[in-house]
Amino acid sequence: MRDTRPGPAARVPRTVWALGLISLFMDLSSEIIHALLPVFLTGTLGASVAMVGLIDGIGESTASITKMFSGYLSDRFGRRKPLILLGYGLGALSKPFFAIAAGPMPVLGARFADRIGKGLRGAPRDALVADVTPLEIRGRAYGLRQALDTVGAFLGPLAAIALMFALADNMRAIFWIALVPAVISVLLVIFGVGEAERREAGSAKPPLKLADLRSFDPGFWMVVALGVVFTLARFSESFLVLRVNGEGLPLAWTPLVLVVMNLVYSLGAYPAGAISDQADPRWPMAGGLVCLLIADLLLAFGPGLIATFAGVAMWGLHMALTQGVLARLVADAAPAQLRGSGFGLFNLATGIAMLLASVVAGLLWSRLGPAATFLAGALFALIAGGMLRFVRPVAASAASR
Repeated sequence: MRDTRPGPAARVPRTVWALGLISLFMDLSSEIIHALLPVFLTGTLGASVAMVGLIDGIGESTASITKMFSGYLSDRFGRRKPLILLGYGLGALSKPFFAIAAGPMPVLGARFADRIGKGLRGAPRDALVADVTPLEIRGRAYGLRQALDTVGAFLGPLAAIALMFALADNMRAIFWIALVPAVISVLLVIFGVGEAERREAGSAKPPLKLADLRSFDPGFWMVVALGVVFTLARFSESFLVLRVNGEGLPLAWTPLVLVVMNLVYSLGAYPAGAISDQADPRWPMAGGLVCLLIADLLLAFGPGLIATFAGVAMWGLHMALTQGVLARLVADAAPAQLRGSGFGLFNLATGIAMLLASVVAGLLWSRLGPAATFLAGALFALIAGGMLRFVRPVAASAASR
């Protein structure tokens, strides 16, 4: 077997660093808002927990479904940057609407627009990472981008906590401030990201046919199936916020939930990607599913803030061990000339699953209580663990076809 370990000269490309920093600033902006949004909806606007689940489910599924079309278009026209710029631009434009919302439905509209932006940029960005990165360090590249993204995701809640104290819990004013890092991310796209050289013959204009699905082999569809079941196990993080808030955490400290989760996530994402370059990527995936199972049990039955925060930390660890590795599995299994479309198909399937997961989680919470929600997640984590044995990592020679 050929040794595919990266040599000493292998470096993560500059474009990947740029995309990571762009993600950092947009996540900083988004998480300032999202860290407060569940309590803003339930406390200020009087929405139910089921409505919180519906808004999150529609938002996240919209992002994932939109990636299907943006991924295909970036393959067809051979350019990733225009869709990346459009996506980050729409995300920035949506931020003020959270601040002026007078009820749950305007928040749903703002969340919908924000997640369309995420969908437009997501698949082209993930495909661009693979376009510019040597195969032997692909896991590290995805891990690095995910780690930088997640730095923004824990700095955002920290900023939200500081602003809650500084502005006397004025969440609308905080939502306006969140616009600033979003604008910075758009400027970084304009001045910091270029197109990759497209080397694959015929990659610019694949035909728009359903028959193109035949280009994706059973190994790719197995990764998609795993992603769907895994998504059913990990519903919106808003339920983590509500769970800890229900244990008596003061309102101003609510964003600390996402700080803890994303700090663990950011610290673990790059090492997990490096492990997937050196060994079977199913190992970090399996470890992540075990962490998710432990997290669900702690959040379902753990008494008090210490136990629930331990569950939040384990949730972050499961994200670190799985999200970058899942992206690497998709990139490896998809045909190179249809890589954007491959990410789009994956995200279409997982987006539908995210909508179902968040809606069901909200209904279970409202009717049976928090424990039922997290036990349902644990059940799907067990099913995903059973499916993992059927995923066959693609060999380096095949992935570069």
